Amino acid sequence: MAILKHIASKNANYGSAIDYLKYQHDEFHLVPILDENGNMMLRDEFYLEGLNCDPETFDLECELLNQEYNKNNTYDEIKSHHYIISHDPRDNADHDLTGERAQAIGLEYAKANFPGHQALVCTHTDGNNGTGNIHTHIIINSLRKSDIEPQTYTERPIDCKAGYKHHLTKDYLKHLQKSLMDICQREGLHQVDLLSPAADKITQQEYHA
Repeated sequence: MAILKHIASKNANYGSAIDYLKYQHDEFHLVPILDENGNMMLRDEFYLEGLNCDPETFDLECELLNQEYNKNNTYDEIKSHHYIISHDPRDNADHDLTGERAQAIGLEYAKANFPGHQALVCTHTDGNNGTGNIHTHIIINSLRKSDIEPQTYTERPIDCKAGYKHHLTKDYLKHLQKSLMDICQREGLHQVDLLSPAADKITQQEYHA
């Protein structure tokens, strides 16, 4: 089953997002894994692309946009939103899911659901601490870069305007969940109904296990 996770971050260091996506990390402690010389090591396999930005200069481009609109300059502002599409491990063997295919799905999803935002789309094939679970990270600057046409999930005029923040409502989240379900079902991947609450809740530690 593909699941969708959302994390709102107040971290002003956009470069840390690039480091996390490109370099090996201990997923439980979120710290880089270093070689014998103390250097960060590239992940064995990853696919990284940018929307409305160059992925290698995502941090600088976000900072410049924030300066242009005088936004995201206080500690308590949400600087970025991190969405994670985590595919069922069975899809690797059952439905020929590869890193390249998951990345294409992630790009389609990001273009459809986060238009106007600077975004990093990166697929990892190593899972949490080497489990082999293919998953895609989508990290967007909370500030919108360009105007967009009204969408089914936009509720206010400013939700379509450059210089305003990403506004995640309950209805928007339902739209995001439904969009992921539709893509996975179209692609023949394992999927559950994300719109129906699970009967049994599990902790983050239980999920990783």
